[in-house]
Amino acid sequence: QVQLVESGGGLVQAGGSLRLSCVASGRPFNKYPMGWFRQAPGKERDFVSAIGWNGDSTYYADSVKGRFIITRDNSKNTVYLQMNSLKPEDTAVYHCAGGRRPFSSGGSSLNDFDYWGQGTQVTVSS
Repeated sequence: QVQLVESGGGLVQAGGSLRLSCVASGRPFNKYPMGWFRQAPGKERDFVSAIGWNGDSTYYADSVKGRFIITRDNSKNTVYLQMNSLKPEDTAVYHCAGGRRPFSSGGSSLNDFDYWGQGTQVTVSS
């Protein structure tokens, strides 16, 4: 059974930084792309970032490009999201996602991912 466990969320002032982590288990981590999505209260779950199975390709939503960095450490079965220059509009629950197709670069659609973590709350105060 695939499990994704996020950590690293919290309360931070605007302009600050946080690093989210997601540890995966239950399938060969190094064969699948990974992603991050976020969901604010009353809104849909939106794409934030994705990274290909070998880390060579990365993708970002326009709203976070230049501020967030996604990386992965296949030796630790972990994907990270470094979030810098945080804004109040970044406030949301952030969910880690496991890609659907092995040896692929990932995608930005919910349908590109078939496993989800419970999420970690990120709150940015103004």
